[in-house]
Amino acid sequence: MIKTLTAVLFVGGESRRMGADKATLMFGGKPLWLRQLDTLRNLHPDELLISARVRPAWSPADIEVVLDEPPSRGPLSGLAAALSRMRSTHLLTLAIDLPEMTTGHLSKLWQLASPGVGAIPQWDGCYEPLAAIYPATMASIAESSFAAGRLSLQSLIENLLERQLACIYPISSDEQRLFRNVNSRDDLNQLIDANG
Repeated sequence: MIKTLTAVLFVGGESRRMGADKATLMFGGKPLWLRQLDTLRNLHPDELLISARVRPAWSPADIEVVLDEPPSRGPLSGLAAALSRMRSTHLLTLAIDLPEMTTGHLSKLWQLASPGVGAIPQWDGCYEPLAAIYPATMASIAESSFAAGRLSLQSLIENLLERQLACIYPISSDEQRLFRNVNSRDDLNQLIDANG
């Protein structure tokens, strides 16, 4: 079976702690939305999507925006919507607020994924659901979890692991920095300082 990939950029958060749209903040000379889309484009996915509550003003005209399943209740809303929309065998997710994530690391996850099986990074006992790869075969599981109000992505991943629909990618100490997210201006300033 040939693997095919849909990549989706998650921008659905309300950025309450940041006080501004995270997607438009500058990091490394680019707004985060452009930086993250470039990271995904470099994977050469079969399809590229944006997951959001409402269509962002900055979204490129050539990329489809998939709106959260109503009512929007966090990342599972976007995940369920993207899984129901995609036409490939796997879905790669990337959060807007992981600016240090690299195409190289996401490529490792893609190599680890196999037909019907995704790849989920894990660090310090927690899964990283928004820099992960999911199999299309889990769409009904995500939809039923959302409908039942079971919104925890950690629990959803446990369910996938029990069903052998995902494998774990242990995050090394050298890779932990890739998963630092920016939830506040202090977080962003610390990353900018750390990256010179």
